[in-house]
Amino acid sequence: MKKYIATVLALTITAAVATGCGVNKYYSGNKHANSTNSTPVTTATPSKAAVATQAQADNSQKPEPIKIDYNKVKPNEAGQIMVVMFHNFVETYPKGKNEYTTTFAEFESLLDELYQKNYRLVSLEDMLNNNIDVPAGCIPMVFTFDDGTAGQFNLVEQDGQLKANPKSAVGIMEAFNSKHPDFGLKGTFYVNLGAETFKGGGTVQDRLKYLIDKGFEIGNHTKSHVSLPGVKTAAKMLEEVGGNQKLMEEYVPGYKFKAFSLPFGNASKSLKDYVIQGNYQGTEYKHNSIVLVGANPSPSPVSPKFNPFAVPRVRSTGQEKVDCDLAWWLNAMEKGSSQYVSDGNEATVVVPESKKQNVDTAKLNGKQLITY
Repeated sequence: MKKYIATVLALTITAAVATGCGVNKYYSGNKHANSTNSTPVTTATPSKAAVATQAQADNSQKPEPIKIDYNKVKPNEAGQIMVVMFHNFVETYPKGKNEYTTTFAEFESLLDELYQKNYRLVSLEDMLNNNIDVPAGCIPMVFTFDDGTAGQFNLVEQDGQLKANPKSAVGIMEAFNSKHPDFGLKGTFYVNLGAETFKGGGTVQDRLKYLIDKGFEIGNHTKSHVSLPGVKTAAKMLEEVGGNQKLMEEYVPGYKFKAFSLPFGNASKSLKDYVIQGNYQGTEYKHNSIVLVGANPSPSPVSPKFNPFAVPRVRSTGQEKVDCDLAWWLNAMEKGSSQYVSDGNEATVVVPESKKQNVDTAKLNGKQLITY
């Protein structure tokens, strides 16, 4: 057993280093280049009576939390969460290694496996804000998709309407959600709008709006999928990062990227602040998270180790299973007790007494910490 644990730790550390998980330090500061001062907005202060009335109305609409036996359910909301990274989806594997490729049939099977193992999808934004709403005993998971490939999503015309191609990841997710609506229909798509995006029917605007209307998030992956360490000037960095935001607002006015994915998992050292915030030709952008090309689950958002500007991801399983891919982690997490398990109550953060030290109380954001 000791030998197994040592092997797991060694593989995890090796994979994390090899895939760029060490960029946490690069994005831990608060100084951002080209930030602009915003003008304060003055609003009327509501009366205490109005606030109380609204609070009563809000509370009356919320169902009472279901009481659970903590020792039976064993919630651990300081546990790790798998943020899964997908790239290509195909009908059958082409020749080659296909390490970042999933077949449609495998994806369908994966969704069923995750559901049976009590995983439930949450958005990246909800995870970052510790707004995780899944039933007691269930395990949150985040889906992310890089590069805007057609296998992830494309539109086809059916009965005069544009719909998600059933032979795409989104089409498969929609079909699965119709049978299991409690699984969730969530995910973040990191796009390069200077390149071909979700090739298929409709316009780029149609495709982006379809995803947004379905509740998916669109994230920034640079304009042309450039490797950030190769960008040597601030002007070029602004063009790649801010230029992608500018294109996004041309397609969907007012839509702001919140999430950023490092192309190739490579971080910029000298121009890192421009990745978080800046202004390109009058278009402002500001990201509240950066995801890595990682090999391990993310710490809980209440963990002292959680850094929204260096969120590790678990790579999806390709044609051949490898250490630290999704299949590997599903097996490893099932054997251990380190993953996030929900108590089913959004107002509380529940952890075993032995894991209390894994909670940074400054990150509770008004939620009550309960140990058992």
